[in-house]
Amino acid sequence: MSFENRREYLFVYSVKDANPNGDPLDANHPRYDEESGQIMVSDVRIKRTVRDQWLREGKDIFVDGEAKTLANRVSELKERFNRDTGREILSQCIDTRLFGATYALGKEAFSWTGPVQFKWGRSLHRAEAKFVQGTAAFATKEASEQRSFRNEYIVPFALIAVYGIANQYASSQTNASDDDLDALFEALWKGTANLITRSKIGHTPRLLIEFKYVAGFDGALGSLDERVVLKSLKGDPLTDDEQLALRSIDEVKLDISEVADKASLIEDKIESVRIVKDAAVQVEPLDKLEEIFGGKLKIEVR
Repeated sequence: MSFENRREYLFVYSVKDANPNGDPLDANHPRYDEESGQIMVSDVRIKRTVRDQWLREGKDIFVDGEAKTLANRVSELKERFNRDTGREILSQCIDTRLFGATYALGKEAFSWTGPVQFKWGRSLHRAEAKFVQGTAAFATKEASEQRSFRNEYIVPFALIAVYGIANQYASSQTNASDDDLDALFEALWKGTANLITRSKIGHTPRLLIEFKYVAGFDGALGSLDERVVLKSLKGDPLTDDEQLALRSIDEVKLDISEVADKASLIEDKIESVRIVKDAAVQVEPLDKLEEIFGGKLKIEVR
């Protein structure tokens, strides 16, 4: 059964000495906005993080990250699920129920618009990528004592904000459920914490907020990521130099006053608010959210 309540998400995570989302067409340079100086992360990267976590948990997903043809993947899943059509197969996979899919194989073709969509993530401050070099494990040729060199890019530190929305209308096509959305919420947090590869270690989830609306509401607060302000511990906006020099979550706090103010205007349309925050991050004004939503608000510190 599809879900009936629209959701909006704000997810903030930090990256330290890692590559948040390399561009393969630019020597794997971290994606960034040249004008604003913000590090950028594609929605595809966010979904990959979520899918990888679901794989760890043993959930059935359609796009498993391995290089294979659509025909081969469908053949695998037909055997696994004992289903005949692509539509039946995709309905068994949580990633297609939430993110959608375009399917064209043989005489069967259709396209699902996924009910869950993410904007590109952006750092909340100016940041820059660093080009670093090191030696590889092996020599360049036999009998040589000179090892080869490796080149890579890292971002010393970035706090990245991501906005997402779950559209109840599209869920009627894919049959995405409330349980699927609960799995998404957890996978955003745990999947980021489990990005333990050489290029991704250093990712840490910091703040995750979900607004769940009453049934029948089809509006949105919109672009929650743009309503977060990064401030110094004294409460001042960071200068450009301070933004570039930022290296730790301990040096700043997240101000979500604009989120609280906007949410207060449609408080009667919001059924519940769920917040998970890292114990190390300072977020304000949580007391204002508690005042607005009372028993509708649940806050968990991890």
